[in-house]
Amino acid sequence: MTAQEHQRVATELADAYGTRSPVNPPSASCAMTLDDAYAIQALQVRRWLAEGATVKGHKVGLTSRAMQRMLGVDQPDYGHLLDTMFLASGERADAGRFLQPRVEPEIAFVLGRDLTGPGVTPVDVLRATDFVVASLELIDSRIRDWKITLADTIADNSSSGAVVLASRPVLPGAVDLRLTGCTLYRNGTLVATGAGGAVLGDPVRAVAWLANVRAATGEALHAGDVVLPGSCTAAAPVAPGDSVRAEFAGIGAVHVSFGWEQEEGAQ
Repeated sequence: MTAQEHQRVATELADAYGTRSPVNPPSASCAMTLDDAYAIQALQVRRWLAEGATVKGHKVGLTSRAMQRMLGVDQPDYGHLLDTMFLASGERADAGRFLQPRVEPEIAFVLGRDLTGPGVTPVDVLRATDFVVASLELIDSRIRDWKITLADTIADNSSSGAVVLASRPVLPGAVDLRLTGCTLYRNGTLVATGAGGAVLGDPVRAVAWLANVRAATGEALHAGDVVLPGSCTAAAPVAPGDSVRAEFAGIGAVHVSFGWEQEEGAQ
């Protein structure tokens, strides 16, 4: 792809946030490599930063076999988390922000030190992690009907939407993150179960993978960053009026509800 094609796709995806109308998969109209896709993602991030947003962390996507099967891919990807994406557990998410939302339960890492690859190991990740917390990632796609390839989701900032964080910090060595069980409830009904080991065998490995991949472009993970390593279960669709809760053994619970912002103001 040319630089002009990168810009065209980046603009189409960025505009979909405002129009609330998804676009056709970019990969259907052009030969898009993974390098092309990350270049398109970077163009969008630069646009958001120019508009006043800040990067507060990163996410690793497609780390579980369940999510890879769901979207027909065979390797992880990563995206950026902006300050505008974060919600506290118990908050109400504005459904108007999303096009095709789904929810994933994740063990979020909050770094206390920089992680600079290459050569970052799981032990390095544990040393650099200040604490972990229960979280929900609200993934979303600007691509119609989630008809995405790996390159499509990368270009679309790894299908990022929002992040809900719990407020109970847990030291990473206090629990075995591989064996941490997770249950996901929608409107009080159990919809999925999983464990930390669903994330590349150990969510710590996902954070190490991210640090090493970003090193290839001369970038690092920084102290204070929030890193989402990937979902413990398959994603569950959500709609206005839904309430979602995830419980992680030894870590705690996190929940969010969905409604319309105008309804909130009318109360």
